[in-house]
Amino acid sequence: MIVYNVTVNIETEVESDWLSWMKQTHIPEVLQTGCFTEHRFLKLLNDDPEATGTTYAVQYFAPGITSLNNYLDNFAPGLQKKVIDRYSNKFVAFRTFLEEV
Repeated sequence: MIVYNVTVNIETEVESDWLSWMKQTHIPEVLQTGCFTEHRFLKLLNDDPEATGTTYAVQYFAPGITSLNNYLDNFAPGLQKKVIDRYSNKFVAFRTFLEEV
C-alpha cells in the first residue's frame, strides 16, 4: 500500500469554502481517477501557533506504486491546477509519498 499525503495550510478567510470544495468536489474527483482505494481527511491538532491559517492532511491510499505513478502522470497536473486557480496565494501545500511496511 502506498499513501499519497497532501499537507495543506489554508488561510482562515477561505477555509470554510475550501473545506466544502475539498469534500464535495476535489476529493471525489481524485477518487474518480481510479488510482486510489480510499482516503482520509485530517486536521492537524498541533499546528504551529505562529502559522497563519489551519493545516490539514489528505491521505489517498493506492494499492501500489503503479497506481500512484498513473495518478501523478495523468491526473495530478490538471487537478492541482484547479486548486491553484481557485485558491491562488491562499494556501501552501507539500506532498509526500509513504509506503506501508
